[in-house]
Amino acid sequence: MTAIPAPFAGVPRVNLMPRSEVVRRERDKLVRLWVWVVLGAIVVALLIIAGAFAFKFFADQRLAAEQAETNALLVEISSLSEVSQALATEAELTDYRTEAMAADLAWTPVIAKISGILPAETTLTAFDFAAGGAAQGDDPTAEQGVVGTVTIDSPTPLDIVAIIRSLRGVEGVLYADGQSVTSSQVSEGRYAYLLDVEFDQTVYSNQYAAEEGSE
Repeated sequence: MTAIPAPFAGVPRVNLMPRSEVVRRERDKLVRLWVWVVLGAIVVALLIIAGAFAFKFFADQRLAAEQAETNALLVEISSLSEVSQALATEAELTDYRTEAMAADLAWTPVIAKISGILPAETTLTAFDFAAGGAAQGDDPTAEQGVVGTVTIDSPTPLDIVAIIRSLRGVEGVLYADGQSVTSSQVSEGRYAYLLDVEFDQTVYSNQYAAEEGSE
């Protein structure tokens, strides 16, 4: 008869540890696992917080640098605004001067033109002129520039018609005519002629005229 071999080989082992001890050890193992999990979570949270603080620190540093640059730019802009204001004031004053002095006259040529047509021994003793307005068009010969009267003193009676015609032929004269003849108040026995004269705007000096293309 053949013997049946034993189902297990080696020395038989018997776990004699109480069930409560096994449960305790499993519980301790689970507790240690959770402790490590919690510690890991804390470490991760600390790393995240440290990263956030570092990011905030660098962001604050960059913000401070940007604010410093902005303040510097504001200071530069402030200084430039003073320059711009000064330039604007200068331009405004220049425009005001140009407008106010638009009818500035070259008086010497005006008097010379009248004196140039007078006969010998006849003198220009007085004049009363009023300047016209600023130029409105492109043709100064077509616009009124100076309007007034001139007084001519002569030792003899003059052909006033001839003088008026000569005066009307002077360059820049728009109109001329006689107004009155009286005894001269300069010298006894002389004659004073009062003439109306109107010049165009070519007699303006244009010294303060705005330059073409200027702003």
